Amino acid sequence: MTAPTSGGPFGALREQLAEAAAAFAGSPDALAGILAGMVDDVDRALGERLEIFPVCHHSPASALAMVRRLREKQPRVIYLELCEDLQPLLGELRNCRLPVAVQAFASELDGFPAEWGPLSVVAPVTESSAEYQAIAYALETPGVELVLVDRSTDHVFQWSPRGSTPPGGGAAEVPAAPDEDTALHGDAVGLEIGDLRPQFAELEAHLLHHGKVRHWSEWWDQYVERPLADADHDTYRQVMVLIGSLFRRLRPARSDRLDRDEDRERHMWTRIRQHLAASGVDPADCLHVCGAFHAASRVAQFGLASDAPDFEISPRTGTRWRYGLIPSSHSAIETQFGLAPGSVSIAAATWTKAVSRAGLVPFRLDGQRGGRTRGRRGRGAAPPGPATPIAADRLTDFLAGPPPLDGLDEAELRGWCVDIVRLARRNGYLASTADAIAVFETSILLAGLRNRARPTPYDFADAAVTCIEKDVVPGRRDVRRLCEIMLGGDRVGQVGYEALPPLARDVLDRLRPLGLDPEKRTIQRALLDLHATPELAGCSDLLWMLRQLLPPDAVRPIMGERRLGHRSIQESWDLALGRNQRALVELGYEGVTVEQVLEQRLRRTAWAPDATAAVALAAVEDAICLLDSPRLVQELGARAVELLAAERTVDDAPEVLRRIRRLLAHHRGTAPRLPAWCEAFVTAGYAHYCTLLPTAVVDEETGLRQVGAMLGFLFSMESLALALGCDRSQLELAVAQSHPEEPGKVALLWAARHQLGLLPLAELRARCAELLANPLVVPAFPQYLSGFVHALEPAPGLAPFVVETMSTAFARLPDPVLLPWLPTLITTLRDQGPELVPLLVREAGRTFPGTLPVLDAWVPSWAAAAPAPPPAGRAAPSGRVGTLLAGHPEAVDAVAALLGCDGGWRPDGAPATGGDLAALLAEHPATADSVAVLLATPPA
Repeated sequence: MTAPTSGGPFGALREQLAEAAAAFAGSPDALAGILAGMVDDVDRALGERLEIFPVCHHSPASALAMVRRLREKQPRVIYLELCEDLQPLLGELRNCRLPVAVQAFASELDGFPAEWGPLSVVAPVTESSAEYQAIAYALETPGVELVLVDRSTDHVFQWSPRGSTPPGGGAAEVPAAPDEDTALHGDAVGLEIGDLRPQFAELEAHLLHHGKVRHWSEWWDQYVERPLADADHDTYRQVMVLIGSLFRRLRPARSDRLDRDEDRERHMWTRIRQHLAASGVDPADCLHVCGAFHAASRVAQFGLASDAPDFEISPRTGTRWRYGLIPSSHSAIETQFGLAPGSVSIAAATWTKAVSRAGLVPFRLDGQRGGRTRGRRGRGAAPPGPATPIAADRLTDFLAGPPPLDGLDEAELRGWCVDIVRLARRNGYLASTADAIAVFETSILLAGLRNRARPTPYDFADAAVTCIEKDVVPGRRDVRRLCEIMLGGDRVGQVGYEALPPLARDVLDRLRPLGLDPEKRTIQRALLDLHATPELAGCSDLLWMLRQLLPPDAVRPIMGERRLGHRSIQESWDLALGRNQRALVELGYEGVTVEQVLEQRLRRTAWAPDATAAVALAAVEDAICLLDSPRLVQELGARAVELLAAERTVDDAPEVLRRIRRLLAHHRGTAPRLPAWCEAFVTAGYAHYCTLLPTAVVDEETGLRQVGAMLGFLFSMESLALALGCDRSQLELAVAQSHPEEPGKVALLWAARHQLGLLPLAELRARCAELLANPLVVPAFPQYLSGFVHALEPAPGLAPFVVETMSTAFARLPDPVLLPWLPTLITTLRDQGPELVPLLVREAGRTFPGTLPVLDAWVPSWAAAAPAPPPAGRAAPSGRVGTLLAGHPEAVDAVAALLGCDGGWRPDGAPATGGDLAALLAEHPATADSVAVLLATPPA
């Protein structure tokens, strides 16, 4: 930085500021240095041989000055502050309706922390921005070259500090309600030209307080936009560089952001010098468009006359970036760049009014969707004027003179008041003509209190809220939102068909038979009768895949479902592809077709570091239902086997059991034999859960549902596992080695032993009776019941016993124990075992009588005491048992045949009480008793 000089066009201003600083601060050191340095920055920027055009992002004043300068200077080369790798996309702006955003996207990272992914960078473009005017001029004017000189999107993240989260845009000044428009940019990092905003709260708060405004956007509109809207070129440049220098010098000297900004400036000037050297173009025919902050740069590489070495640009990482255009909106831009809600819409309205008032013809890309084409080409009648590297001092008059008086436009304000009252009435407000008059007068009053010659849109919005909204909002839109709609609304852009990636175009082409309008942002209903029009089956398949890949509100089924072994013949869909165009575009960055992207995502899910066997089985189901690819199913199934064998916990056992049962049933019904991966999964799961069972039942963190699911897998898959070569002794040893302490798990192990034939039902019933008879165990008996309920998973045949035990518990448990447990039982069954409830209900329906009169005299079958077994050699019981056996001889014949006895127990067709019959019943009394219980006949 050169030392301040007293000469030059700004010498008088420099001396005047130094005297003012000495009088104000008492010493000419710090404040005088800042003020003189600001003047030096202006002198240096305007004296540069390459003309620097400072801008502010989405500023109507910058756009107006850009249009005037381009028509006057007609440069041959424009150097634009934008990521250099985004240049090939700019031509696609012809096929879009503004506002849109140029995007770079990367999902597979190489050289960046994995937790940053996916990476996304967007650069929003609006018609009222200076950069769009420069882009439109360069692309539509023959012989003009546009060169992007900012660092690449890869360097945006390279130069970011390595932290726990990726860099992002600033926080919004005023919290806004989230909707689909404010989320159009997602969590992408925003790029803007001219970030003119103080970087510490003290300065911003000082400016807002003394400017009598509520937020930064209103301050900028009042004190910069409006004074510069009609300023000449030299005044505009000097004021913008002065503001940029002020914010730059007041920023903390040591900050990561300042270092990154200086590296960006070194990068830009290095690229500019390289291009000038390679092209040989005269710098007088060039224009460098950058933010006002960067126009006041003090890096050594600044300017063409600098002899500092070029900035060393590091190579890019191996991350593969994909580029495209996504829709944007005014609210999305405001949210991402920390602007006040409605500020971009007000800027757009200001731009339209200023263009009409000044009679300018802005530049617009030919064929731009949603707008008028330009009236004439970029090169007008005026020839390029001579370069004037140093302009006269315009700052002194601008800073010393009073602001231009802009009288009250009563017609405009009156129209606003009438329109806002009409719009408020449509939205449920009880507004009248008196409210319109009140808004008119209050707007003028607020402008006077804030030292404004005429009410601004911000004053009008504050007055409308005060006079109309009061303290009630009848609808979903408040008055401030209605003011934004009336002044221009939240304009939403759209990417044209030609600018979409191949995948997005393929999706729209394949959905064309449905007769949908892809440009509509409203929800459209699609009806598919696959029986009457089978040719729509392809559309149905595509919609189910999009439902898996896009946000839930983009493709939502109303009727119909797609699951294993089932396809609906009629479907109804709510489609909102127009408002989810960003998600569809980003889907195109991952592949060429939807099928390819879905296959990649399923593989990525199954091979993720945190993938589990349940996740892999879910991917298998999706591959079967959506892709019908046996190769992919086999690959994902093998991955599920690998993940199951590597798991050391049983947290996902219920999900694994539910999914593998469904997959086995599907393959058994659709294929002659099970796939190899299913057989491997069953055998691996049998050995895996047998190994983990003794540890899981004593682990306090393993719940009843997990242990029940493990036992359910072992017993329901036992026959298949044994047929595939597994050893049943593994399960017997696992159960024998399991020694749980929790009552619920004890009940589960009892059920498992019963299922293995090691614990007869009579003994199980006797154990429960002992628990109820022990007053010390009664408070814990509900936990045993919970275990028996979960035991229905491995042993569904215990449903009658569970109903019997629960009924006995309800009858005998005291109220202080029973009543607190009932809500827990209900919530547990609803959350963890909804599939077990039908078993209990069906069994209860078979057990209990169906009418109330019968219930009064009904005696449960388990209430009768079981007879003691007869001593050896005693004849079999007679009476009702004999009558029962005589009436049903086939059952005894079958049991006798199983035990190797002949049929001599029934001589001459009459029941016998001795001989083989007596010996058989004396040896096996429980059989007759069980048959009697099943037939509700009490034994004699």
